[in-house]
Amino acid sequence: MGEKISQQKDQKTADAFAASWNNLPAGSVYTRDQFEDWLSPITGNDVFGKDVLELGCGNGSLMIHMTTWNPARLVGVDLGDSVESAKKNLSLTGFPNWGVLKADLISYESDGFDMAYSIGVIHHLKDPKAGFESLIRNTKSGGRFHAWVYAYEGNDFVRLFVDPIRKVTSHMPWWFTKYIVATPLAVPFFLYAKILNFFTNLTVLKKMPLYEYSLWIARREFSFFRHVAFDQLVTPQTKYISRATIEKWLAGSPYIDQNSTYIIMRNGNSWKFGGRKK
Repeated sequence: MGEKISQQKDQKTADAFAASWNNLPAGSVYTRDQFEDWLSPITGNDVFGKDVLELGCGNGSLMIHMTTWNPARLVGVDLGDSVESAKKNLSLTGFPNWGVLKADLISYESDGFDMAYSIGVIHHLKDPKAGFESLIRNTKSGGRFHAWVYAYEGNDFVRLFVDPIRKVTSHMPWWFTKYIVATPLAVPFFLYAKILNFFTNLTVLKKMPLYEYSLWIARREFSFFRHVAFDQLVTPQTKYISRATIEKWLAGSPYIDQNSTYIIMRNGNSWKFGGRKK
C-alpha cells in the first residue's frame, strides 16, 4: 500500500489525546453497543471481507470491535503516540491482518479502502474540512465513508460553559486536567445524567440541556464520564460543526455519489454522516 506522510499541524492535539489514551487499561474503552451506534448505518455486512481504514484510531478502541466484523484488512492511522497502545490492543484480539501507522490523517494517502471512517476526530482538527477530504481521498471508487462529529446544534451548554474551561486546562499537565479538574467536574454530570435516566417518565425533563446525550451516557460507569470529561478538557482544539457545514462539504465534493449521502443526528448533540464515493 502506497502512503504519503507530511509534517503535522495538529501535533499538539494528537499529543494531548495520546496522554489520555495511553493512561487507560488494555482493551476498548467503548462497549459493543457504542461501537455499533457510532458506525450505524454501517453494519458488519458492509465490512466483511473488505479493506477498512480508521482515521484517528487513538488506542484502537473502535478497531478492537471492528475486527469482529471480519474485514479482509484493517488499518488505523493516528498522529499521536497512542499508536503504541493501539498496537498492543490489536495484538490481543487474535485478528491477523491489521496495521497501525503513526501519520497525519490530513495528509495521509493510500491506494484506497473499501470503507473509511473517522469517529470523534474531525472536529478536533485545525482544519476539519481537510480531515473530511482525507476521508474521501482514502476511500476507493465505489467504497463507503462514514464520520461522527460534535454538532453545533444541541451543544449550547458545552460551548458556553465547558469550552472556556478547556481553553485553560488544555495548557495544563494531563494528570492535573484528569485528576484535579475532570474528575470533580464529572461528578455533577454523572449525577445529572443518572437522575434524568431515572425520571424518564417525566416529559418536562426532556427540555433539559443535553437530555438525549445524558440518557445515552447514563448507562455507563463513572470512569467513562471522567474519560469523556477529560477528552473534552485536554484537547487544544474543538470545533462544533453545524448540519449546514456538513451539507456543504458533501454537496461540494465532486467525488461523492450525491444519491448515497446521509446526515443523522445522534443523541441530540452530534452528527453522523457519510455516503459512497463515485
